[in-house]
Amino acid sequence: MRFAIESPDQPDVRTLIAELDEYQSALYPAESNHLLDIRSLCQASVLFAVARDTDGVAQGCGAVVLHPEYGEVKRMFVRPALRGRGIAGRMMAFLEKLARTHGCRLLRLETGIKQPEAIALYRRLGYLEGVPFGEYREDPLSLFMLKEL
Repeated sequence: MRFAIESPDQPDVRTLIAELDEYQSALYPAESNHLLDIRSLCQASVLFAVARDTDGVAQGCGAVVLHPEYGEVKRMFVRPALRGRGIAGRMMAFLEKLARTHGCRLLRLETGIKQPEAIALYRRLGYLEGVPFGEYREDPLSLFMLKEL
């Protein structure tokens, strides 16, 4: 698997993001889905990464939105058929390294409580439970996490 910063505005990546949106929509109501659209992901403050297999097929993605005080992990996704192979962990390591090179010393994220595998991954990587941040508010379906880099 190759990880690289890429534009989210590519046909195959748009398809990947649509799969993520569909997955999230099946788990959570609209008011508990905090998704960034393609236009938002194309902003200069967003580091958007794609995981591609040896055939060049986009199989996963993730992003860090850089804020003055922290970076926010967004749009983490690996296609279901490839889960359990360490791709998400490697994507997170890639994103953390990128964030550090951009001067980020704290990462925050919001994830849903109906995604135990994602929560377990973040905990294994050293993320701790936190409180709502930025424009987030308390939501019984959300879990907020953070990690100092």
